[in-house]
Amino acid sequence: MLRLLIADGNDRAGRGRHVERCGKTSAQTYAGVLRSLDRDLACDLVAPADADAVLPAPVQAYDGLVFTGSTLHVAEGGDAVRRQIALMREALTQGVPVFGSCWGVQVAAALAGGEAGRNPRGPEYGFARNLAPTRAGRDHPLLAGRPPAFDAPAIHDDAVLVPPPGSTVLVANGRLDVQAIVIPYAAGQFWGTQYHPELDLDEVAAMLSLSAEAIVEAGLCRDEAAVDGQAEALRRLHADPAGQPDLAWRLGLGAEVLEPARRRREIGNFLDALVRPTRAARGR
Repeated sequence: MLRLLIADGNDRAGRGRHVERCGKTSAQTYAGVLRSLDRDLACDLVAPADADAVLPAPVQAYDGLVFTGSTLHVAEGGDAVRRQIALMREALTQGVPVFGSCWGVQVAAALAGGEAGRNPRGPEYGFARNLAPTRAGRDHPLLAGRPPAFDAPAIHDDAVLVPPPGSTVLVANGRLDVQAIVIPYAAGQFWGTQYHPELDLDEVAAMLSLSAEAIVEAGLCRDEAAVDGQAEALRRLHADPAGQPDLAWRLGLGAEVLEPARRRREIGNFLDALVRPTRAARGR
């Protein structure tokens, strides 16, 4: 049985807002996705942004660590950020494989000597479009099964602006040069995506609603009513993705987003290509 630790990137306030909109925390979302990929997998959850957070077990007891998204900003620093960088440092130093989406990528980059901050090309709200593997990404196991171009759920203002020394960028698009990356650090490996392979369409809808003011400010919707309309369309499509091809067409969404197995591909690849081989190498 694999045992994974899931680190919720949000502070208490952020977790509260997420639960209000989604009915669960970001860490609980990841736990559900991981268990859907492996029914025998065990997940422990921790909120390392909190000063009183306690790991359920030493980090080296886990076969992998997963970092969720967050409303925090790496560039702003502070104890909530430093505690999360410290957890990732400890895991990678111990040789524990780490995966992260969005916030997790930015934390890993900051730890390894890169730079994360506000993307000067603007945010992505809803979906990252026309994602394309780099030359290195075409043959990397993180992207096994992905086509030459694809879309994925994405919600972010911040991004990795300068990759760390020794890292390998695997995916880019017109909005951002670092959409997926591999970062070696100490004895470990970080694999991650700026986009959110863990999010179902109803959760994308909830995140749009949470970000409505910022979406309007960015000029992506005329007003918050338009954001609500987009969110409602995604909720409807989530309820019946196969039975509403007209709605999928209007939203510009194909199988790489609509089919859970395809949408979550990077998470499954992380388990199969990094976590299980590392566990075997550690003699567990």
